[in-house]
Amino acid sequence: MGATITEKIFSGKCTRDIRAGSVVMVPVDAAMIHDITGPLAIQKFYEMGGTQVFDKKRIVMLFDHQIPADSIPAAENHVYMRKFAREQGIHNYDINEGVCHQVVIEKGHAAPGEIVVGADSHTCMYGAAGAFATGIGSTDMGFVLKFGALYFRVPDTILVNVRGNFPDRVGAKDLILSIAADIGADGATYKAIEFGGETVQHLDMAGRMTCCNMAIEMGAKAGIVPPDATTWDYIRQRRAGIRPFDLASDPDATFSEKRNYDVSRLEPQVAVPHNVDLGVPVGKVAGTHIDQVFIGSCTNGRFEDFSEAAEVLGTRSFSPSVRVIIIPASKEEYLKTLRAGLVERFVTAGALVEAPCCGPCMGGAFGLLAPGEVSLSTSNRNFRGRQGSTEGKVYLCSPATAAASAITGEITDPREA
Repeated sequence: MGATITEKIFSGKCTRDIRAGSVVMVPVDAAMIHDITGPLAIQKFYEMGGTQVFDKKRIVMLFDHQIPADSIPAAENHVYMRKFAREQGIHNYDINEGVCHQVVIEKGHAAPGEIVVGADSHTCMYGAAGAFATGIGSTDMGFVLKFGALYFRVPDTILVNVRGNFPDRVGAKDLILSIAADIGADGATYKAIEFGGETVQHLDMAGRMTCCNMAIEMGAKAGIVPPDATTWDYIRQRRAGIRPFDLASDPDATFSEKRNYDVSRLEPQVAVPHNVDLGVPVGKVAGTHIDQVFIGSCTNGRFEDFSEAAEVLGTRSFSPSVRVIIIPASKEEYLKTLRAGLVERFVTAGALVEAPCCGPCMGGAFGLLAPGEVSLSTSNRNFRGRQGSTEGKVYLCSPATAAASAITGEITDPREA
């Protein structure tokens, strides 16, 4: 009987045949902590008697949720983590690199066949690099910091096959919103979602990251794309000496479910408040008034996303009635956007372009909504109160839809902008 990618990854780490449902203690290849969850993980490390982390080179530390510090408690958390990094000899990316998930991948901390954990639910994004990556709680992370391993129940896998060519101004974000609407918020609970098919094979790394990032929005333990030439071209630029190898699910592997999608007639999608799985074609909500547009986050804060938004914007300006906040996901993505002249274009059009951070995504440092206000966002969650007031509303969409709507001041079909 064949094995899935996830089963193969766990089998490789355990040096024996491992199948879905097995409970195993597995060493991790990397662990990530940030300024929100990191302090508690460090406290748990000490409470467990930790004195030295398992491997300082395998720990990724950075600050992205509340940077620069927006409160005294946030500043104190930063000081606490900086002290820990110095004591342990851990390289701390601090506030200089960007959103944790983007940084982990672009700095080469996740690669095909590896197991990577992060104290953040969207850690599953690293599956775009062919890794089994998943978010864990701070207590589990404290254990990992000390022992470098963690117990897992190996998940079953849902195979998602996607075919067809995307219509104009429709892309990966529209795809994953439509998949989430189909599978549901809990339809993939504690399962891995493997994204495959000709459409996924033709997606660039940015699109793959978008899809894997939002696997958690269906309850999934992980999202993963089989590594191919696109993956290896990206990874080789970020990790010296790594050699490509084959890693794919066997033709006779057992999947808990198989789902097929055709994007050739897919329309731009919008997830309406207050759940991610409430995706609808943009036409159903077109005309809805918006107060704020956010283009960024670990889901859609890459150069490709800003290029898409800029293509829609053209030489026009954003509506003066809309606050437009644009935030690249990392310093690397910011510099790409800057050198392409897009930052100047966005600022001229009326946007506020911020340094790489999470920004409004989790209602932390800035960009909060007042009661009754409406945000249209390229981020990954639209839960009640996610971006400020519990009486506000958050809609999710693609960069193209966000840009078109920012121009008109209401939710707009990007194909008509």
